[in-house]
Amino acid sequence: MSGEPRAELASIAASLRAYLEWQEEAGTWGFPRRTGTAAATPTATPTATPTATATATATPTPTPTPTPAPAGDPLVRLPRLATEVAGCTKCGLAKTRTQTVFARGNPQARLCFVGEAPGADEDEQGLPFVGRAGQLLDRMIGAMGLDPAKDVYVCNILKCRPPGNRRPEPEEMAACFPYLHEQLDLVRPQVIVALGNTAVTALLDTKLGITKVRGQWKLYRGVLVMPTYHPSYLLRPSPQQAEAKRQAWEDLQAVMKELGLELPKRR
Repeated sequence: MSGEPRAELASIAASLRAYLEWQEEAGTWGFPRRTGTAAATPTATPTATPTATATATATPTPTPTPTPAPAGDPLVRLPRLATEVAGCTKCGLAKTRTQTVFARGNPQARLCFVGEAPGADEDEQGLPFVGRAGQLLDRMIGAMGLDPAKDVYVCNILKCRPPGNRRPEPEEMAACFPYLHEQLDLVRPQVIVALGNTAVTALLDTKLGITKVRGQWKLYRGVLVMPTYHPSYLLRPSPQQAEAKRQAWEDLQAVMKELGLELPKRR
């Protein structure tokens, strides 16, 4: 056997060995099989001899068919997911809500804010963070040099308002988790800001309170999470209010640094 065929056989053997080692590491074995008789036995297509008439006749160029958007396209899937949420009856909140509250902002934004649940204003308007807490959140976003409508995406753990704005029950959160996970997977933000205890508990699966974890970078499915205080807490008069606002602003500045945003100059 000449040198060239021998080298080719050695290359094939090396490729086969690498493939088998990869299969063993992956816990699988064997080679993929074709299914179906037609696929297993391809039929040869005879080649026609071109004639003068065929040569002279130009084949018309077919009009390209527009490629449909993939099923996982966020701009396609998110509205469909919102429709699914609107018809959800997985927990008792479906009986007491006015409407579901899905999200607001830009689904292509790098920054996402996740809160607890809709309040009375949100339940009425169908948008998250539109009451007093939402107005403060928008001012916080503006202080970061961002536009609340264009530069961020805002949603909640729950998509329905708990009666009396009470804390969400575990079964209610469990019913909404699949929607939230898909929602965030579609948006794919670079950074998530978790607002308050409920959001932190849901995203990070921790029992630690917000005062224990705020200001510390965490991970949710590979995405950086910055836990901080909920705007409603910052609005509540208390001896800690001024300090809490200062700490929340520090947290947001850490987010700005991570996103490469220019930090405001100190006065």
